[in-house]
Amino acid sequence: MSAPVLTTSNGAPIDNNLNSMTAGVNGPVLIQDFTLIDKLAHFDRERIPERVVHAKGAGAHGYFEVTSSDVPKWCKAKFLNKVGKRTPIFTRFSTVGGEKGSSDSERDPRGFAVKFYTEEGNFDMVGNNTPVFFIRDPSKFPDFIHTQKRNPQTNCKDPNMFWDFLGQTPESTHQVSILFSDRGTPKSYRHMHGFSSHTLKFVNAQGKPYWVKLHFTSETGIQNYTAEEAAKMSMNDPDSATRDLFETIAKGGEPAWKVSIQLMEFEDAFKYRFNPFDVTKIWSHKDYPLIQIGRMVLNRNPENYFAEVEQAAFSPSHMVPGIEPSPDKMLQGRLFSYPDTHRHRLGVNYQQIPVNCPFAVKGGVKNYQRDGFMAVNGNGGKGPNYQPNSFHGPEPQPEFAQHKFDVSGFAARQPYNHPNDDFVQPGDLYRLMPEDAKTRFVSNLVGHMSGVTIKEIQVRAVSNFYKADKDLGARLCKGLGIDVNDVIKFAARSNL
Repeated sequence: MSAPVLTTSNGAPIDNNLNSMTAGVNGPVLIQDFTLIDKLAHFDRERIPERVVHAKGAGAHGYFEVTSSDVPKWCKAKFLNKVGKRTPIFTRFSTVGGEKGSSDSERDPRGFAVKFYTEEGNFDMVGNNTPVFFIRDPSKFPDFIHTQKRNPQTNCKDPNMFWDFLGQTPESTHQVSILFSDRGTPKSYRHMHGFSSHTLKFVNAQGKPYWVKLHFTSETGIQNYTAEEAAKMSMNDPDSATRDLFETIAKGGEPAWKVSIQLMEFEDAFKYRFNPFDVTKIWSHKDYPLIQIGRMVLNRNPENYFAEVEQAAFSPSHMVPGIEPSPDKMLQGRLFSYPDTHRHRLGVNYQQIPVNCPFAVKGGVKNYQRDGFMAVNGNGGKGPNYQPNSFHGPEPQPEFAQHKFDVSGFAARQPYNHPNDDFVQPGDLYRLMPEDAKTRFVSNLVGHMSGVTIKEIQVRAVSNFYKADKDLGARLCKGLGIDVNDVIKFAARSNL
């Protein structure tokens, strides 16, 4: 079988790919050598901007299958309308704070994003492996991420930056507690759960709304590394989770997750004991138990990592009829920020890239967006590029209007004023841990906080944990050599 002919980017055959065209044996190289210029120019541009967050990741294709006939009672989305219905998906897992070359086993939240290719458009569930997040207002996000990256002078990770911000952000105590628990270092992407974290809105065919949170429960089961095991794995195989996912599927394995919701009546949100739109809080499973609605299965590896994983672009704003945003402030900020990031990183036509294309929509995408870098889907052909028009172009359909809801109050920069507490839930989490898990949790915190060189930053950070649980605070003081009375005094003051 003969090999295919090697060509330039414009399709012309290449006679020699190992030697440049020169004037004489010793050169110089001729600028007319388009084969060389074509090769080098493309190579120079192979790297696209790295994701600011979630840079290191792995992904796979699969399907979502509905397992409950009750879902249409709560949500009119067509991909949920009958038991056994399968929707193709692409899922990307990632670390959050690390760069593209960082280790898969670092202590870090894990991104858990699923793109559902539905007949009504793509629905992106863009979550993490934790049910909460560090902050609840999007204005804090750039500052938070800066502290998780590198010091602007030393270009090194900086525990002072890390704990200075978190210590002055008490709402982060819950997520930080999860991060430094055993679940901060999952053994692989298969061995962790996923969460929407944010509250979303379901709307049924009658226009009745509900609040929901999505849960993806690993059928493989939770497995985590200890801090020592994670550090060893970082040295031995920094791509361990990426390798595990690919090799598992390549060998015929099918990692799977049960997909469930927590369902809250619309009016209950305004009288629940915790603000249901505060992403630093969970809904108690005793109050709102999990209801399984489906199953997610991964069964096909990407053919090309860059094309399908690196170029995959997820956004919480990618919703379909029956699924809508909640007032969650962090979600509201992400509705803008995520697609804006993709426009910067991949170009304005990023949804024409095959892995992002809503290919399940009958007849394809129809709108009046035109031009821009890399418009490769025909650019609307000869059809009109404006609306309204008299040439039978696509028109909006009023029946797809979103659910109407009341708003009230003053337009101002204002924090949540719900009387709930930032320390109750992390304290409850600590008290639920077995004693050996508590010991590892304290050890993980002490190990990281020991890098802080400014005592006030240490004391402030420990005071948040002391407010969550006095035993936890006392253990941290002992491990760090801090006088617990200094923490008690600090805890009596406001951290804001």
